[in-house]
Amino acid sequence: MISCFLLDDQGLQRRVVTAQDTLPEAALWIDLLEPAPDEEAQVEQFLAVDVPTREEMREIESSNRLYEENGSLYMTATVVTKLDTERPESSQITFILTPNRLITNRYVDLLPFRRYIAYAERHRSSCTSAAAVLAGLLEAMVNRIADVLERIGGDIDAVSAEVFTPPPRGQRRRHTRDYRLILERVGRNGDLTSKARETLASLTRLLAFLQQSNHPLLTPEVRSRLKSLVRDVTQMSDHAAFLANKVQFMLEATLGMINIDQNNILKIFSVATVVLLPPSVIGAIFGMNFEWIPTSQEPWGFPAALLLMVASAALPYWLFKRRGWL
Repeated sequence: MISCFLLDDQGLQRRVVTAQDTLPEAALWIDLLEPAPDEEAQVEQFLAVDVPTREEMREIESSNRLYEENGSLYMTATVVTKLDTERPESSQITFILTPNRLITNRYVDLLPFRRYIAYAERHRSSCTSAAAVLAGLLEAMVNRIADVLERIGGDIDAVSAEVFTPPPRGQRRRHTRDYRLILERVGRNGDLTSKARETLASLTRLLAFLQQSNHPLLTPEVRSRLKSLVRDVTQMSDHAAFLANKVQFMLEATLGMINIDQNNILKIFSVATVVLLPPSVIGAIFGMNFEWIPTSQEPWGFPAALLLMVASAALPYWLFKRRGWL
């Protein structure tokens, strides 16, 4: 699908163009969303630019994603998508900044794009040029990553409270923690953090390339916005690294708590074995099939054997309790 955005008194106005239509000359921004081959050819013929296909966007080396050709800037960034699902993915977006308009080629419907389009329809001053539109899109993407990092931080704090907070004094925990669910949450946060860091690294390279360019549309106002974005991305990268370390700590701590619980279970079985072993030996001795066993013929023999077995079980339990092993 080809969407052309034209600037009027209110802001950017969207116009959907089919393969049979003619692209408007006044289009400030041309957005390609999952374009068909004929739509890509239509844009390439109209603007005399080479729009990369989906396969080309994936195969481009990281060092070759930013270049200038015939006065146009070609920039391909890796961004994380499907952030509100359990399986976030990484996708590529290509920005082409020509001398008079912006072209974007993407194969995912990103929330930052939808938010920026809704904002630009009512705020003309923020999208007066193609470079301003590019800066606005980058700002929307950075804000989205900031929201994701904030959500990850909140979820990690919730997991930390669930793992480390003891029950109120004088009360026992009624239910054991489901550490499998906790590990799944920690793993999802770790995966999302790594993809967010990948996006921030890609945006860092893209912004550095833009700042070094001498493109005529990069006015001082746009460069000021890009400079602010660089600072935000740098701070967010540091915060993402902090979250990654925190996720790693939570992973190790959760595994340690699992080991502690397993050791406690094994300790209970060990104590039960030690407590029940002496009565088993006494019962085996008095249960031997010999003609003469001490006290076997006495009327008090059976109660005495039971009392001896109870005492032999209570003595190890008392010793363990006194030493603090239980």
